[in-house]
Amino acid sequence: MDLEQLAALRTPEGSAALTAAAGLAGGDPLAAASALRAAGVPPTLAAAALTQAELRHRAVGKFGSAAAGMFLTRPGLEQATRRVVADRRAARLSAAGVRTLADLGCGLGADALAAARAGIRVYGVEADPVTAAMAAANAEAAGLAELFTVECGDATGFDVSGVDGVFCDPARRATGTGRRIFDPRAYSPPWDFVTGLAERVPRTVVKVAPGLDHALIPAGAEAEWVSVDGDLVEAALWCGELAEVPRRASVYRTEIHQLTGSGDTEAPVGPPRRYLYDPDPAVVRAHLVAELATELDATLADPSIAYLYADQPIRTPYARCLEITDVLPFSLKRLRALLRDRRVGRVEILKRGSALTPEQLRRDLRLAGDAAASLVLTRVAGAPTVLIGRPVD
Repeated sequence: MDLEQLAALRTPEGSAALTAAAGLAGGDPLAAASALRAAGVPPTLAAAALTQAELRHRAVGKFGSAAAGMFLTRPGLEQATRRVVADRRAARLSAAGVRTLADLGCGLGADALAAARAGIRVYGVEADPVTAAMAAANAEAAGLAELFTVECGDATGFDVSGVDGVFCDPARRATGTGRRIFDPRAYSPPWDFVTGLAERVPRTVVKVAPGLDHALIPAGAEAEWVSVDGDLVEAALWCGELAEVPRRASVYRTEIHQLTGSGDTEAPVGPPRRYLYDPDPAVVRAHLVAELATELDATLADPSIAYLYADQPIRTPYARCLEITDVLPFSLKRLRALLRDRRVGRVEILKRGSALTPEQLRRDLRLAGDAAASLVLTRVAGAPTVLIGRPVD
């Protein structure tokens, strides 16, 4: 995609091509291209329209019905914030008194659009010309062009003195190759610039990868990890006046649930008990397992493994619960015999602290039967252990 192709897609002819391509999305790409060309769509326009149709189809999971009118790139879509997360972030910024926001590295505009929907005036900055043009087009399509404007340029050169809030989502993929960047110090804008924003604007939020090393969290910042339907999707640093707690786990299911704490408390350790809780990844990454243990009256069976054990099942949005029937030192021969005796033919395999590969173990077990079971590969007091159980609804 280049600026010329984007401009062509925004003409009446391009709009018709996009409509036609939307009806072909998800099918055979060669057949779709042939169908568009047979309808008189020029090859270059057909290719651009089909790419957008494919990306819009994939974007529905993040943006819902709004994806149908958005312009997207593959890297931009991968890094873009899910709408449910962006909307809550915007609401929190608005509640904190942010009325004008600089979105440094706005990408396709997912977070900026959410802030604009919340009534915040957003000034977006994006280094890539095509992405910047797409963000502006997305603002126009959403009817938010008066609240969200975009300039193409270097985020480090933007004057933040005229805004009362900053949001920064630094690029985490290498230009050209698209490879993920795992070291924040290689982000763009540079990490030192990003973390220094809070000294210039007291209400600053930085979106980061969920694998962020806790040692890199700026002093005094609130670090939040976010999961959606059990998938860990992002982390964010709330700096300056926006910091409310040291650590937060935000878990989105049918609604949002938030667990907070210091992030440095240790959970008590004891033997396995009847119920095992597998904490949500946001809870684990936020180092809030001890806080969850307190809520569940639970303990760890190994201080380095984030499985919790309790005597009673308690409904919680922060963990999945299994009822444990057997706790065995790991032995493939013994496990295979036990499952065969119980006619177990289907297993789900969970693991923490085990070097075993679930796919290989499944083959080695040579399962046969009509019963189902859950296997948990872990360590108890440092020893390799397998637990057998079943999910608790």
